[in-house]
Amino acid sequence: MAVDPSASRPPEGFVHVQVGGAYATHNGPLFARWHEGRIQLGFRVAPQHANPGNACHGGMLSLVSDIVISTAAQYQTDIPRTFLPTISLQTDFLAPAPMGSWVQGQADILKVTAKLIFSQGLLTADGEPVMRASGVFRRGPLLPDTENDHWLPLPGLPRR
Repeated sequence: MAVDPSASRPPEGFVHVQVGGAYATHNGPLFARWHEGRIQLGFRVAPQHANPGNACHGGMLSLVSDIVISTAAQYQTDIPRTFLPTISLQTDFLAPAPMGSWVQGQADILKVTAKLIFSQGLLTADGEPVMRASGVFRRGPLLPDTENDHWLPLPGLPRR
């Protein structure tokens, strides 16, 4: 049976991104878009993301949750691009993300203080909720643009 190459493509508006450093890039590919005032991050569940049950591994879902709920602060608030190490990350697995499904997440920033970011987010697989996450992140040093970590060139993203 021939595989439809369009089945592996991201939905309209998503572009390939390198975000979250070399570890995230290695475990991708990841895609992002700016949609209705929010950054959305996603990926297509492929064999390298699978657990023994042939669904997306919880570690991959946690990785994407951690990135989207921290990265959203840099795009959805007026803070500068800083390193945001995770202080705590809480996750609830709601359902499996099947092989081949499109997983995407977005976040709400709950509070920004001088030293901390509080946020929450939801990941869906083909539109069905699969993970809820919340986290606290420490505001670290400014980030220089590097190959694996830079301001994302997303269509429609407002310039600061």
